[in-house]
Amino acid sequence: GEDVKPFTPEKTKEIVMSLQQPAVFCNMVGDWPALHWNVKYLSAVLKGKTIQFRLGLKKMDLVPQFETSCSYVEATLEEFLAWSSGQPSSLSGPFSCYDYSKYWAYADYKYIARIFEDKPEIFQDVRWSDFGFPGRSGKESTLWIGSEGANTPCHLDSYGCNLVLQVQGRKRWHLFPPGDTSFLYPTRIPYEESSIFSKVNIASPDLKRFPEFRNSTAHVVTLSPGQVLLVPRHWWHYVESIDPVTVSINSWIELDADHEARIEEAITRMLVCAIKSAENPNDGDLWLNPTEVEATSHEINLQYLNKAVSAYLKCQETNVSGQALASSAGAEQRTNASCKRKRREVGCGPESCTLLTQECDFPTPKAEELQKIPFGPHLIQVLPQSHKTSVMGAVAVESSSGDLLHENEGEDFGKLHCKKKRLLMSNDCETAAHQVDSDCSPCTSQTALSTNDLLDCLVNPCVISLVAQLLLERMRV
Repeated sequence: GEDVKPFTPEKTKEIVMSLQQPAVFCNMVGDWPALHWNVKYLSAVLKGKTIQFRLGLKKMDLVPQFETSCSYVEATLEEFLAWSSGQPSSLSGPFSCYDYSKYWAYADYKYIARIFEDKPEIFQDVRWSDFGFPGRSGKESTLWIGSEGANTPCHLDSYGCNLVLQVQGRKRWHLFPPGDTSFLYPTRIPYEESSIFSKVNIASPDLKRFPEFRNSTAHVVTLSPGQVLLVPRHWWHYVESIDPVTVSINSWIELDADHEARIEEAITRMLVCAIKSAENPNDGDLWLNPTEVEATSHEINLQYLNKAVSAYLKCQETNVSGQALASSAGAEQRTNASCKRKRREVGCGPESCTLLTQECDFPTPKAEELQKIPFGPHLIQVLPQSHKTSVMGAVAVESSSGDLLHENEGEDFGKLHCKKKRLLMSNDCETAAHQVDSDCSPCTSQTALSTNDLLDCLVNPCVISLVAQLLLERMRV
């Protein structure tokens, strides 16, 4: 019957918490009311409420299109639909400056609890309890609405793992394992709490500037409506909408390792804010991502660090005292009540600060461990793709629901957005969306080291991990 799912909640949670490679769940959400959340339905529910859209150029460039180089408009979903379908009414609306043939629009990281705060009953349309997380609904999820070409720069989320439900249209995910971190040239500029960006434009890589990218291994999948993607901890991802309109819902699942990740995020925040705030403000380097309201002071950042260390040590004590009863399920349950968030809500305390624990030697699942995972028509592996394999020559795998999973084809849903974006409103057609940070320009010949060069070394994931361990040793002494 329709309500019979291929995996029980207990088994699904076991898979989610143990699998260290991306996979797609099929036939798990057929009875979810959220499957009806297409843009037309959502526009009727929101009744003219405006939301923020990020706009970027469809034209490919060698430089990633970071959020600092995009334009932003406030618009209703009706106005978005009119613009994306080329209706004349959009010529005078908020999208009037942006030619649909040249631009894409993305309402990303929309915290469902905030958008539908006056309609809390809609939270129950999302049922992550089927994946073994009772009580988790739309309230702990985020919404993503985009036009064709809308994308998120390649990055990794500093904590947790990510479950992504595709509702409308299709999105293509390029995923890279944690072990490829050095090949992706990680950077914290633009700075965003608990996101590490890649300097490489995955869709159009500059191999002269980033030659090591050739050594990376992409796992590529096209996610279709009704399918749920598991993005394991610390997997890099670049996500792109490939249909005229796309809708996705995601939720981040807390992990025990996030306690140490908070310490690393606090260290990174302190270094980036201190060094970048000391620069001449007239230099025009847009180093703070629009998701961050302001650069916090050294005093506040030190509070974050101390809170993170205290929380970690308290968790360690709890684990030791309850070691006999500890299991993967129990450990997750302990962190489930934590205040860890991908993005801090304005007014949240220092304990909500998070970041990455990026292992320099990330363990890969052994063959015998993978044999225990019930791969098949209901759980499909996202396989690696050779750089020699073109996206157009993709191999398709058909799920039992009739959808195609393009295992070897070329977004991010991985952050609980509980913080308002800083409005970078720009209705000037001559500005913003085509701007590029001067520090990132491939045409600029660097004759001297920049502040960002120094930061890329100081806050390299491996360096930050070592600093965190040294600080913890100091606290134990």
